[in-house]
Amino acid sequence: MTEKIKGINLGGWLVLEKWMSLKLFEDVAAEDEYYLAHDLSESEYKARIKVHRSEFITETDFLRISSAGFNLIRIPVPYFIFGDRLPFIGCIEELDRAFNWAEAYGVRILLDLHTAPFSQNAFDNGGLSGVCRWAQMPKEVEFELTVLTRLAERYKNHAALWGIEVINEPITERIWKTMNPQKRYIPRDLKLAADSAPISLEFLKEFYKEAYFRLRNILPEETVISFHDGFELHSWKEFFKENDFKNVMLDTHQYVMIAELKGTPQSLEAYKVYLDGLGKQIAEVQKYVPVFVGEWSLFNSYTAGVDTKGGINPTQEEFLDKKIMSKNELAMAYLELWNASVKAWNQGEGHIYWTYKLNIDTVNEPAWYGWDSWDMSRCLINQWVDPMNDIKY
Repeated sequence: MTEKIKGINLGGWLVLEKWMSLKLFEDVAAEDEYYLAHDLSESEYKARIKVHRSEFITETDFLRISSAGFNLIRIPVPYFIFGDRLPFIGCIEELDRAFNWAEAYGVRILLDLHTAPFSQNAFDNGGLSGVCRWAQMPKEVEFELTVLTRLAERYKNHAALWGIEVINEPITERIWKTMNPQKRYIPRDLKLAADSAPISLEFLKEFYKEAYFRLRNILPEETVISFHDGFELHSWKEFFKENDFKNVMLDTHQYVMIAELKGTPQSLEAYKVYLDGLGKQIAEVQKYVPVFVGEWSLFNSYTAGVDTKGGINPTQEEFLDKKIMSKNELAMAYLELWNASVKAWNQGEGHIYWTYKLNIDTVNEPAWYGWDSWDMSRCLINQWVDPMNDIKY
C-alpha cells in the first residue's frame, strides 16, 4: 500500500465487548466473552452468537466502508477462531466471507489476533476481565503462535490480506500501573485471577521474534507483520535496529481518554496540544520503523459532558450531571479533533479508527450520551469526520 493507511476496526464483531453490544449480555452476570459462554446454556449461547455474527457486520458494511474512502479494515479475531477451544464457538467461516467482501470492494485486511487464553491484558477486550496470565503459561504461548501460523497458511495468497498483527494490546508494567486493570475490570474468580501480572518487554520482544520468524516463513514478503508497542512507543528502537526484519510495522494505540488519565486537561485546546506532541513523537519513531495508529477514537470527556475517568463506561459506573452540547457545537468540536488527530497520525503510516459500529442507544438511554463518537458509521452520518480529505496531511 503506497498511500497512507486510512482504516476502520471491526470491533465487537468476532471479539465481543459487553458495552458495544449490550443485548448479547442480557439476563446474565457475564461482563466479558469468557463468562458469556459459561453463563448461558449451550443452545442459547450458540443462538445469540449466530445472530450477532450474521447481523452485526454484513457485505453492505464493506461497501459503505470502501465508499467512505477507507482503504484498510483491521479485523480483531479471537484465539478460538478455529473452534478448537470449547465452549467457545469458532468464526473462521465469517472471516472467510469478510476476506471475499474486502476483495470485492477494493479494501485490504489487517488480521489482528485480539485475544489470548487467560488474557494478555486483563481488559474486557482480552476476553477475560481482571485476569492476565497468558504470558506465564508456555503451552498457551505456543498455542497463540499456532493460531497465527494457521491464519497465515489460510490467507497467505488471498488478494485482500495486507498484514497480520501478532497480538493486541499486551499490557506492560507502566500502563498496568496507569490503568490498574484489576480495579477497572474486577475479576469474577479471584482464584483464576491469582498471579496475574503485567508482561515484561523482554518476554514480549522474544515472543515477537518467534512470531515473526514463523510468519515470515509462510507469508509473502509484501505482507506486513505488525507488532503492538505494549503501550511503550519509545521502547523499540534497539529491537528494530538489532533484528533484520523484513516489512514490519509498529502499531500504537492512542486514545485521548488515556491522555486524560495522565493529566491532560479536558478541553479541545489541551487535546490539540497533546496530539501535536504525539505527532512529533510518531515522526521520531518513524525514522527507524514504520509506525501506524491502529486504534484511536474521537471519544473524550469534554464532548461527553462529564469526566469519564479515562473512559469508564456506563455499565461500570453511572455519571450524572452531564453537560449537553448542541448538535452544531458537537460537530465543530469533533471535526476539529478529527483534523488534529489525523494530522498527528499521518506523521507515521496512517491510522485505523476504533470502531465501525456499536449497538448502543444514545437517544433513549442518556447515560450513553457522547459514546456514539466511537461509532464511525454514526460519525460519517453526523459529518463529524472528513475521511475523504485527510490525505492533505
